Amino acid sequence: MTNPSTDGGFAVIEMFTSQGCNSCPPAEELLSEIERDARERRQNVFALGFHVDYWDDLGWPDQFADAAYTARQEAYARAFGTRGLYTPQMVVNGTVEFVGSDRRRAASAIMSAMASTTTTPLALSVDNLGADRVMLDYRVEGPPPRAVLHVAVVERDLTSEIARGENAGRTLRQDNVVRTFRSVGLDAERGQVELATPSGLDPRSASVVGYVQENGDRAIVGATAIELSTA
Repeated sequence: MTNPSTDGGFAVIEMFTSQGCNSCPPAEELLSEIERDARERRQNVFALGFHVDYWDDLGWPDQFADAAYTARQEAYARAFGTRGLYTPQMVVNGTVEFVGSDRRRAASAIMSAMASTTTTPLALSVDNLGADRVMLDYRVEGPPPRAVLHVAVVERDLTSEIARGENAGRTLRQDNVVRTFRSVGLDAERGQVELATPSGLDPRSASVVGYVQENGDRAIVGATAIELSTA
């Protein structure tokens, strides 16, 4: 199945979070609420929860954490000129960041993003979905110089029992969890990209989110998503 390009306003929301952080569950609940509301309204809002790994040595190793996601947050810290890393952090369309549980800032940033116009339409389709990987076809219209295509497999309805750390004794229900992520330089308007998929991934509650980001100021200029259950 092919997902048509997104031509109107859109919001890509990247949340940097951890199961070891007791400030993160309220932010993740807010992100889930935003994503559910957008689905009901059929708005182009794409939510991604990147679990960072620097909390792993502080009591609880997050099963979804990846050093690559920490590196992505570090790149944003350099771009924004912020001092150090923190969770929960929300980044909207690559251009604004704030504490991820700040409902007012989130609403304002998303409203501003939705009022903008897509400058680089993106379309994705699944060429092949295997047991441990997915091959995607992409089409990008007029990507800016040095643009990067990011693709992520995102899974909803995940539950984790937390035994230690700041969230010890809690059962965390998490949506929009990035299970795998890849970035490729855009040197052509059409191409393919392959993603490894983790064991245990349920396609019925998973989607692929793709977005195009400028390398210079890190603004996200196009985005789309496709449900794996329809692939």
